[in-house]
Amino acid sequence: METLVETSKSVPVSGNILIDRKKVMELVDQLRLTIPEEIRSAEDVLSQKDQILNIAQTDARRTKSMAEEELRERLNQSEVVTQAEARAAETIRDAEERITRMLQQSEAEALSRRTEADAYALRSLRAMESELGKLMGSVRKGIEVLAIEASSNLNSRRYEEEEAHAGMLR
Repeated sequence: METLVETSKSVPVSGNILIDRKKVMELVDQLRLTIPEEIRSAEDVLSQKDQILNIAQTDARRTKSMAEEELRERLNQSEVVTQAEARAAETIRDAEERITRMLQQSEAEALSRRTEADAYALRSLRAMESELGKLMGSVRKGIEVLAIEASSNLNSRRYEEEEAHAGMLR
């Protein structure tokens, strides 16, 4: 956008510039394309969250299955039954805690990415708003200068016409 402003033609006397509408619209289109990429990145994080959760659940099921199998083997040994139950319960608790931690971490990461994407979009839109405000000011100044010049030229012609008409009456 800076290059566009620096390379645009100056309006004499006013310090304003004329900006090519097509080029400004191209910049706006580029911003529109960039913002969805940030959103897609946040969606990727969310899809990774699901993958991580699936892996954690699979691990938990496998761990639970292994614990149940171990429990069945130990049930055959009467003196170890109590130990097997305690160990199975501990394994299940550990797996559930691991799933909970992984879920919390994934959600925090997804929220962070989404927040970053929103902040980026907001910064981009504010910068665009500021540039468009500056462009509007430049356009207004250009209109005012041209209106003053047109009014001045119109008044000069009327004066000359009135003088010519007065000279004919004398």
